[in-house]
Amino acid sequence: MIRTLSALALATSLALAAAPALAEAPAAAQDTKPVPAVTATDRILGRADAPVTVIEYASFTCNHCADWHNTVLPQFRARYIDTGKVRLVFRDMPTQPIQVAATAAAVGRCAAPGKFFDVAKSFMSGQAALFASRDAAAWFDAAISASGRTEAQIDACLGDPATQSAMQADISAAIAAGVTGTPTFFVNGKRVADPSLASLSAAIDPLVSGH
Repeated sequence: MIRTLSALALATSLALAAAPALAEAPAAAQDTKPVPAVTATDRILGRADAPVTVIEYASFTCNHCADWHNTVLPQFRARYIDTGKVRLVFRDMPTQPIQVAATAAAVGRCAAPGKFFDVAKSFMSGQAALFASRDAAAWFDAAISASGRTEAQIDACLGDPATQSAMQADISAAIAAGVTGTPTFFVNGKRVADPSLASLSAAIDPLVSGH
């Protein structure tokens, strides 16, 4: 696992070196662009034909993101995703420490089909222990165990330039849309003021009445 992490840390630090500075620079309101439409390459939780699409920009080293996934997502999933009202789309916006976050994001992208949200759950639920122990190897090992891939398969995927390109596309789109912090949510393309269940519900409920 050490070889994989050290190799990808170098690759991601080079490919995403500008990301932290860009992420901290708010885009002018008149210059923001819409978030990109959902494609087959997105990581999606929920029915493809759900009437509402919620796009989340998040980082696996963001404590607010971990709090949302650990405490809000179970309620959000029961109310909206499992009932077929919403599909949740996860997009990457790595935050400090950037090498760790970008490496985790890449591991998530390398998961087997249908396993991304298992990896996300592992990273988010294990984040507090990571920062308490500084044991990144255990954090990554647990996520890879949930990925449906072998370490060799993950290693090969991490070395694929397409993995870095896809992550950079998420980051660039987030910055263009005016995202300056994580987690940030868009409901059917409109940004939600805060990630609370109350704010998300206020944006979603008028769109799903009758469904």
